[in-house]
Amino acid sequence: MSSAAVHNTVAPADFRRACGLFATGVAVLTTRAGDGAPHGITVNSFCSLSLNPPLVMVAVAHDCTFLAHFLNCPFYAINILREEQRDLSVRFAQLPEGRFTGVDWREARTGAPWLDGALALIDCKTVRAFDAGDHRILIGETVDVSVSEGRPLIFYHGGYAQLE
Repeated sequence: MSSAAVHNTVAPADFRRACGLFATGVAVLTTRAGDGAPHGITVNSFCSLSLNPPLVMVAVAHDCTFLAHFLNCPFYAINILREEQRDLSVRFAQLPEGRFTGVDWREARTGAPWLDGALALIDCKTVRAFDAGDHRILIGETVDVSVSEGRPLIFYHGGYAQLE
């Protein structure tokens, strides 16, 4: 069968439900605005892309209020959350303003915010950005990492889960 004969008949709700059965880690994507203010969003559309060079990929929805900050700054950090950091996941997903208020963080090598206590931190410089569907894909080259001990925060089937 030719690819021209296959048409998309998948309902968005069915697609979302199917993808929700793929367990993912939870991370907060962070960057700085032109004035130096930190910004961040919760993401689970993140993956390693290449070992040589060390590349990662994140996807940010076009309608995300903070997308412009990620496009205007050449650097970002991926803060992989530990299971005790569910509150940070919710904060950076839902709070419209003041997401960094009361949150301890430090500057990564690039200046991107690294959240204290994260399970792993990946500091990146953007090497490519392009549109894919309703998201903007950011490809980042890793310039620094920090890894600690603990268990990851997991998202599965529309909610948080834990490893046994």
